[in-house]
Amino acid sequence: MKRKKRIKKDRTRRGRGIYVLPNLLTSFNLFFGFYAAVAAINQKFVAAAVAILLGVIFDIMDGKVARATNTNSKFGMEYDSLADLMTFGLAPGLMIYLWALKPLGRIGWLGAFLFLACGALRLARFNAQGQSSSPYFTGLPIPAAAGMSASTVLLFHRIDFSPYPLAMLILLYSLSFLMVSTIPFKTFKDVELFHKMKFNVLVAAILLMIFIAALPSIALFTIGAAYILSGLFNAFRLHLKPKSELLELPVEDDEKALPVHQK
Repeated sequence: MKRKKRIKKDRTRRGRGIYVLPNLLTSFNLFFGFYAAVAAINQKFVAAAVAILLGVIFDIMDGKVARATNTNSKFGMEYDSLADLMTFGLAPGLMIYLWALKPLGRIGWLGAFLFLACGALRLARFNAQGQSSSPYFTGLPIPAAAGMSASTVLLFHRIDFSPYPLAMLILLYSLSFLMVSTIPFKTFKDVELFHKMKFNVLVAAILLMIFIAALPSIALFTIGAAYILSGLFNAFRLHLKPKSELLELPVEDDEKALPVHQK
């Protein structure tokens, strides 16, 4: 009897604990989001953009690691959503406002707030609706929206071109709309880091890395724009299909659309 009670206590303690590795990666995501906000306030917009992109990398990694190591938990999902709101909602909105929208006054900061609000709604919608096995996200994932904002800043810095406030406002409004829309975007959940892959996939990944290393700002902007256009193409393609053939596209969140036993 004593042994059974001891085993039950051990299981209860493990259930109450948290997994260190995936949540540590989420903490790095949160750190880079906070640093991006501080850098933007200090007018270091390139550093802010780079920090947001590093946050995207850690956001992808924590979900991949959690699934690969079976260290999923509800706590991890909630922590990840809060970190995402900081890194991909507040930091990009603040960065774009201070970089390009400040001359517009109230209209500018309201545009930045709209981006933050739509990002929060995007995350809340996922948390409310839960897991799905669909190969598509419903709406643009918030890390992709933030990555597009950051790559735009890097591109303008590379070509040494001053941002046009109205154009940046339109970009921010467009990304905000895409996040809360029902437009399907590919999840790429089938791409796993710890599984076997075809040889040509590895070659393509190496070529992509070379492209990013050679022309990082242009490459990242191109990848972001191509991903957004692919979602619009998917929406157009599905719109042309008969209703009987339409796919169900349940809401999912980037890399963490998992059951209750989350990372």
